[in-house]
Amino acid sequence: MSEVRPALTGVNLFVTDMQATVEFYRRLGLTIDDSHDWGAHHVQVVMPNGLELEFDSIELTRSYDAGWQGPDATKGVMVFSVATREAVDELYEELTAAGYVGHQEPFDAFWGARYGVVEDPDGNNVGLMSPSDDAFKGAPPSL
Repeated sequence: MSEVRPALTGVNLFVTDMQATVEFYRRLGLTIDDSHDWGAHHVQVVMPNGLELEFDSIELTRSYDAGWQGPDATKGVMVFSVATREAVDELYEELTAAGYVGHQEPFDAFWGARYGVVEDPDGNNVGLMSPSDDAFKGAPPSL
């Protein structure tokens, strides 16, 4: 494995009601801009410490996570950034070879990153994501 350690950069929650979720977190005190085109399906909040809290609709989640089993199976994923696209594949391979469950094999996501998901020992989803690269960006799914 690379000497560069993964860094926790975000938490992504899968939500059944985006409007209710945004309202709750606004009441909690977060400043949320959901006015963009994808506001009904994806909202990103950069916290004061740089951590990104993201909300994805069930429809969007199903479009990019073939292993997702529904809102009762899991509520989200902790996202760890790694330095390269290759590092996503290497870390996924290393973790699954060690016996951890692979939830979503690495793939080139429409937002331009290489992305894969493994489960921690308690079944929590842990996302592995490379930096986004414009060369790999594609059209978002039609929802």
